Order: sequence, then structure tokens, then C-alpha cells
Amino acid sequence: MRIKIIPPLVMLIFAGAMYALAKLLPVGQFDFFGRKELAVGLLGLAILVMGLALFQFKRVKTTTNPIDLTKTSSLVTKGIFNYTRNPMYLAMLLILLAFGLKLGNAFNTLIAAGFVYYMNHFQIRFEEEALEKKYGKAYSLYKKNTRRWF
Repeated sequence: MRIKIIPPLVMLIFAGAMYALAKLLPVGQFDFFGRKELAVGLLGLAILVMGLALFQFKRVKTTTNPIDLTKTSSLVTKGIFNYTRNPMYLAMLLILLAFGLKLGNAFNTLIAAGFVYYMNHFQIRFEEEALEKKYGKAYSLYKKNTRRWF
């Protein structure tokens, strides 16, 4: 597989870019009633989604390492994976959105969108190819019936 950067590090890089943008860009600041509560809610949802995904992986005793998918022991399609093929990446996106709300800079949504673009083109695409090779028709059906993000 061609993936070299682990997704949590990718998320941290994008979070760093969000922080830098919020501190260095003199425009784009915003505030609204409930902004902080919404950020906390998104973070809570991210923790829930991530926890459910990790529980599903642990339950079927398969790897969570997206760098080496040859170590996967089973295709997980139940639980949270019934609603999204990438709940851990969705959780990372929710964390970035919560962080963007905390920072209060509207342009951070562009960086969060950049995270989605990066993950789709440089992470998920290669994972899907590897899983398609390993699980064949079962994975193709899963892809057809379950959305990539939400």
C-alpha cells in the first residue's frame, strides 16, 4: 500500500494549519450563541463514533492499522459501519470541526474540507483498493450499500 502517514498525524497537521490560520489571518473571526456548546457536542459525537468503531474492530479481533491492510482478519460492516464506511475518519473530521468552532475562524471550514479531500484521495482510495482485492464482491456490495463518510 502507498500510504505512509497515519491518519491521526494527518488530522494533527490539519489542526495545526487551522490554528495557524486562526492566529495569522486577520479576518474571518466569528462568534454566535452556543458556539462553544456546539463545539463540545461535536467533540462528544466524535468520541462516541470513534469509540464505537474501535469497539467493533476489537470485537472481531481485526487491526485498526490503515497502513498495512494485509493484517485485516475480517470485513467489519455491522454497528457504526452500517452507516459509514469510515467512522474513524468521520470522527477525525468532527474533531477538526469542533476545533474550528473553538478557534472561531470561518476559514477553518476550508481546511476541514481540505482534510476530507486529502483523506478521499490519499488514504481512503488506497484502502478501498486493498479491501476490494482482499474481500472482493463482499466489499463491493458493502461500498454500494454504505456511504463513505455519512
